[in-house]
Amino acid sequence: MSERTAPRTAPLRARAEIDLAALRANVRALRAHAPGAALMAVVKSEAYGHGAVPCARAAVAAGAEWLGTATPEEALALRAAGLPGRVMCWLWTLGGPWREAIEADVDVSVSGMWALREVTEAARRADRPARVQLKADTGLGRGGCQPGEDWAELVRAALRAEAEGLLRVTGLWSHFACADEPGHPSIAAQLSLFREMVAYAEGQGARPEVRHIANSPATLTLPESHFDLVRTGIATYGISPSPELGTPADFGLRPVMTLSASLALVKHVPGGHGVSYGHRYVTPGATTLGLVPLGYADGIPRHASSAGPVLVEGKWRTIAGRVAMDQFVVDLGGDEPAPGAEAVLFGPGDRGEPTAEDWAQAAGTIAYEIVTRIGTRVPRVYVNEEQDG
Repeated sequence: MSERTAPRTAPLRARAEIDLAALRANVRALRAHAPGAALMAVVKSEAYGHGAVPCARAAVAAGAEWLGTATPEEALALRAAGLPGRVMCWLWTLGGPWREAIEADVDVSVSGMWALREVTEAARRADRPARVQLKADTGLGRGGCQPGEDWAELVRAALRAEAEGLLRVTGLWSHFACADEPGHPSIAAQLSLFREMVAYAEGQGARPEVRHIANSPATLTLPESHFDLVRTGIATYGISPSPELGTPADFGLRPVMTLSASLALVKHVPGGHGVSYGHRYVTPGATTLGLVPLGYADGIPRHASSAGPVLVEGKWRTIAGRVAMDQFVVDLGGDEPAPGAEAVLFGPGDRGEPTAEDWAQAAGTIAYEIVTRIGTRVPRVYVNEEQDG
């Protein structure tokens, strides 16, 4: 077996490079898509795998007025890191850290009476009013209060608590089910119902600071849905919320994450050689194999076995056989890159590398999942941290 000399400076096993200049540019581009609304950068799930605190700081520096998280723990972590301004969280369960969120000046979402009771009791204990946003289920069928009597009861109870000084109704909001499917009939139906539910609440005396329903696809394609605030999640990180809507470049966005690894081994094998578990790939002839030290424990989808694309020395390669827990193999077709040579799994595509969308297609999923699932064994390396100009 012959090998080329490895580089003198050993690279990292793997790295997820996070381009904060691209993130800041994305925030500015998204604000331009909704010039009449404030922007909430959603940084849940470690900013879709990119790193919550660095990305939140970059988003705020670029003009995001709000930060959004799913869990209260995520919101409290932002406050602990010194992030100022408005922060909202929406995924609450019984016995959650209501008082801590109130004391940290976090907006909390309430969808039902149990949550309203818990937050008002926490406000009494904290001796300060809670910032509460009432969520309406306009058709997604997940969180949110049902229209009709359920909404009327929640609004009445929230306004009574507001009159008692226990809370401030700071927002009325909802979430689209199919905004990433242009022309879907649910879009117009949800918008109409949202307007009705907002009008009812305001008719009862609610004076929210913000009304919002627009997610990333709605921000990009439905200006009538922008209201006072838009919530941008995946688009903040330069990924199109749906290939049918357009590419990132179509919307002036740039992917923020580049995932790469250093080849751990390059070796010659004969034809008919089985590769990885189950021998789902057998070399068609004498060739070279490259070992990429990333696997499903790092978030590489096993469903991308025999399909995931990788750029090595300027050429697209495809995973040969099954993705294992810590590694996978690519057939290099006789080429002999040195051990330590870079294998780029996905990035913006500038160098001809695959994108997260290419991986989503290979794995039969969405690009959201590809970036979000990259695990903690892969270090995030932040570049362009300084503000532009």
